[in-house]
Amino acid sequence: MATSDKVAAVEEITQKLRDSNAAVVTSYTGLTVAQLKQLRRSLGENAQYRVVKNTLTKIAANEAGIQLDEHLQGSTAVAFVTGDPVEAAKGLRDFAKENPNLVIKGGVLDGKALSADEIKKLADLESREVLLSKLAGAFKAKQSQAASVFQALPSKLVRTVDALRAKQDEQGGAE
Repeated sequence: MATSDKVAAVEEITQKLRDSNAAVVTSYTGLTVAQLKQLRRSLGENAQYRVVKNTLTKIAANEAGIQLDEHLQGSTAVAFVTGDPVEAAKGLRDFAKENPNLVIKGGVLDGKALSADEIKKLADLESREVLLSKLAGAFKAKQSQAASVFQALPSKLVRTVDALRAKQDEQGGAE
């Protein structure tokens, strides 16, 4: 690769690392072109999977202020995630289950280095949309509980006043 091509490749990888929420480094040795194509589709629209050169990626990671050196050995590809990192981690984990030749080495999430185990734990999380809908459901339930309490107070007051009135009527009639 010519020097100008290398410089352009480093700049491109640096920009992708800066623009991404997360980057997952994998080893893809033994995967066919068809399997790589299937992997790219399984990651969704918010992730881009690219085979990279280790030396150029090390330089790009250092320029982007990211520590990936320990993961950049052997055949390397990086999933650059611009959307929900949980969705991409799930796609990689599920693909790796079906294709043991794909090995998750590690990565980075919002500038913090992640091990392969941490990426697998990230894949076990529910997606952002599911968590937000659960939170909204919890808020709605609390509002309905509060409305029930607020409705109960006036009716309890009315029952108490009626009971007092009945008691006074009883005492007044007993005299």
